[in-house]
Amino acid sequence: MREPNILIVDDQFGIRVLLTEVLQKEGYETFQAANGPQALSLAANHEIDLVLLDMKIPGMDGIEILKKLKEMKPDIRAIIMTAYGELDLIEKAKELGALTHFAKPFDIDDIRRAVKKYLAM
Repeated sequence: MREPNILIVDDQFGIRVLLTEVLQKEGYETFQAANGPQALSLAANHEIDLVLLDMKIPGMDGIEILKKLKEMKPDIRAIIMTAYGELDLIEKAKELGALTHFAKPFDIDDIRRAVKKYLAM
Protein backbone atom coordinates (compact mmCIF):
# COMPACT_ATOMS: atom_id res chain seq x y z
CA MET A 1 0.00 0.00 0.00
CA ARG A 2 1.35 3.40 -0.93
CA GLU A 3 1.89 6.24 1.52
CA PRO A 4 -0.84 8.90 1.48
CA ASN A 5 -0.14 11.87 -0.80
CA ILE A 6 -0.67 15.37 0.51
CA LEU A 7 -0.86 18.49 -1.62
CA ILE A 8 0.24 21.68 0.16
CA VAL A 9 -1.09 24.84 -1.45
CA ASP A 10 0.20 28.12 -0.01
CA ASP A 11 1.79 31.17 -1.61
CA GLN A 12 4.19 31.48 1.33
CA PHE A 13 7.33 29.47 0.67
CA GLY A 14 8.20 29.13 4.38
CA ILE A 15 4.85 27.54 5.22
CA ARG A 16 5.13 25.07 2.33
CA VAL A 17 8.62 24.06 3.47
CA LEU A 18 7.58 23.69 7.12
CA LEU A 19 4.54 21.56 6.29
CA THR A 20 6.53 19.46 3.82
CA GLU A 21 9.27 18.72 6.38
CA VAL A 22 6.82 17.82 9.14
CA LEU A 23 4.58 15.66 6.96
CA GLN A 24 7.44 13.84 5.23
CA LYS A 25 8.81 12.94 8.69
CA GLU A 26 5.39 11.36 9.34
CA GLY A 27 5.89 9.22 6.24
CA TYR A 28 3.63 11.08 3.81
CA GLU A 29 4.46 11.90 0.21
CA THR A 30 4.03 15.65 -0.34
CA PHE A 31 3.56 17.95 -3.30
CA GLN A 32 3.82 21.74 -3.14
CA ALA A 33 1.97 24.40 -5.08
CA ALA A 34 2.36 28.17 -4.74
CA ASN A 35 -0.83 28.99 -6.65
CA GLY A 36 -4.05 27.63 -8.14
CA PRO A 37 -2.81 26.55 -11.58
CA GLN A 38 0.10 24.62 -9.99
CA ALA A 39 -2.27 22.96 -7.50
CA LEU A 40 -4.72 21.89 -10.22
CA SER A 41 -1.92 20.58 -12.41
CA LEU A 42 -0.49 18.49 -9.56
CA ALA A 43 -3.95 17.17 -8.64
CA ALA A 44 -4.58 16.23 -12.27
CA ASN A 45 -1.30 14.33 -12.54
CA HIS A 46 -1.03 12.67 -9.13
CA GLU A 47 -3.19 10.67 -6.75
CA ILE A 48 -3.88 13.20 -3.97
CA ASP A 49 -5.44 12.01 -0.70
CA LEU A 50 -5.54 15.30 1.20
CA VAL A 51 -5.04 18.98 0.40
CA LEU A 52 -3.80 21.57 2.88
CA LEU A 53 -5.11 24.72 1.28
CA ASP A 54 -4.47 28.35 2.13
CA MET A 55 -7.49 30.55 1.44
CA LYS A 56 -5.66 33.76 0.62
CA ILE A 57 -3.63 33.11 -2.50
CA PRO A 58 -3.06 35.80 -5.13
CA GLY A 59 -4.80 35.14 -8.43
CA MET A 60 -7.02 32.12 -7.87
CA ASP A 61 -8.15 32.14 -4.22
CA GLY A 62 -8.63 29.12 -2.01
CA ILE A 63 -12.38 28.89 -2.62
CA GLU A 64 -11.89 28.83 -6.38
CA ILE A 65 -9.10 26.24 -6.07
CA LEU A 66 -11.26 24.06 -3.80
CA LYS A 67 -14.21 24.27 -6.23
CA LYS A 68 -12.03 23.20 -9.15
CA LEU A 69 -10.37 20.39 -7.16
CA LYS A 70 -13.81 19.06 -6.16
CA GLU A 71 -14.94 19.19 -9.81
CA MET A 72 -11.89 17.14 -10.81
CA LYS A 73 -11.97 14.76 -7.86
CA PRO A 74 -15.24 14.92 -5.89
CA ASP A 75 -13.88 12.74 -3.06
CA ILE A 76 -10.69 14.76 -2.49
CA ARG A 77 -10.31 15.77 1.16
CA ALA A 78 -9.24 19.30 2.12
CA ILE A 79 -8.15 21.11 5.25
CA ILE A 80 -8.12 24.87 4.88
CA MET A 81 -5.78 27.43 6.44
CA THR A 82 -6.90 31.03 6.92
CA ALA A 83 -5.93 34.22 8.63
CA TYR A 84 -7.82 34.66 11.88
CA GLY A 85 -11.40 35.83 11.47
CA GLU A 86 -12.14 34.97 7.85
CA LEU A 87 -15.46 33.42 8.80
CA ASP A 88 -17.17 33.94 5.44
CA LEU A 89 -14.35 32.09 3.66
CA ILE A 90 -14.43 29.29 6.23
CA GLU A 91 -18.19 28.88 5.79
CA LYS A 92 -17.90 28.80 1.98
CA ALA A 93 -15.08 26.26 2.15
CA LYS A 94 -17.06 24.00 4.49
CA GLU A 95 -20.06 24.18 2.14
CA LEU A 96 -17.68 22.96 -0.57
CA GLY A 97 -16.67 20.04 1.63
CA ALA A 98 -13.60 21.23 3.55
CA LEU A 99 -13.13 19.01 6.60
CA THR A 100 -11.82 21.58 9.05
CA HIS A 101 -9.82 24.79 9.18
CA PHE A 102 -6.81 26.21 10.96
CA ALA A 103 -6.18 29.87 11.67
CA LYS A 104 -2.68 31.11 10.93
CA PRO A 105 -0.35 31.08 12.70
CA PHE A 106 -1.26 27.48 13.40
CA ASP A 107 0.22 24.96 15.81
CA ILE A 108 2.08 22.42 13.69
CA ASP A 109 1.12 19.60 16.08
CA ASP A 110 -2.57 20.41 15.56
CA ILE A 111 -2.08 20.14 11.80
CA ARG A 112 -0.17 16.86 12.20
CA ARG A 113 -2.98 15.38 14.31
CA ALA A 114 -5.68 16.57 11.90
CA VAL A 115 -3.86 15.10 8.91
CA LYS A 116 -3.54 11.75 10.66
CA LYS A 117 -7.20 11.82 11.72
CA TYR A 118 -8.63 12.71 8.31
CA LEU A 119 -6.41 10.31 6.37
CA ALA A 120 -7.57 7.49 8.65
CA MET A 121 -11.22 8.10 7.77
